[in-house]
Amino acid sequence: MARNIGAACKLCRREGEKLFLKGDRCSSPKCAFERRPYPGGQHGPQAQFRRKESDYGRQLRAKQKARRVYGVLERQFRRYFAEASQQRGMTGANLLAMLESRLDSVVYRLGFASSRAQARQLVRHGHFDVNGHKVDVPSYLVRLGDVVSIRASSRQNAFFRTLVEDLEHRATPEWLTRDDEALSGRVLALPARADVSADIQEQLIVEYYSR
Repeated sequence: MARNIGAACKLCRREGEKLFLKGDRCSSPKCAFERRPYPGGQHGPQAQFRRKESDYGRQLRAKQKARRVYGVLERQFRRYFAEASQQRGMTGANLLAMLESRLDSVVYRLGFASSRAQARQLVRHGHFDVNGHKVDVPSYLVRLGDVVSIRASSRQNAFFRTLVEDLEHRATPEWLTRDDEALSGRVLALPARADVSADIQEQLIVEYYSR
């Protein structure tokens, strides 16, 4: 399975803002973006003096930012866009709803992981059930009424024992509900545009793929 194995902090520096790709570390003094909030390379510090960005450049940056926030590679992202464009409603909103509905994103939003990258790894290692059945595919799209839970065999894992102590400090979006005792969550509704926490300009993504 293809995945991005490069330095996550470089992605934040390239976008010029924190994408919170490394969870709690991004909120600590260890965050690389706090020390060097500019793109990498010898010309990085002079990035603010570069010429004005073109329309294509802004569209590309919006698309790349969304890909990096959700940890999706180009081919899969393009496929999501094609599916979103075939659905009713606004293509951009449909695209973001699909990205939010990925199992790794749902695990992260339920507070069972500190970042989407960590959630993706936990899902791949088979620590979660969907409606009582093991699912180890991070791109699995949850549906209305689905129940996502930590597998019984994984609950004695040291990571999940520590997680239980922190759950009360982790909020969930309105379209999800979490049962802290059962270590599970339910999909109450499909995510709407207002439920997307990341600052993504989906209209620029639509313009990029509509060229």
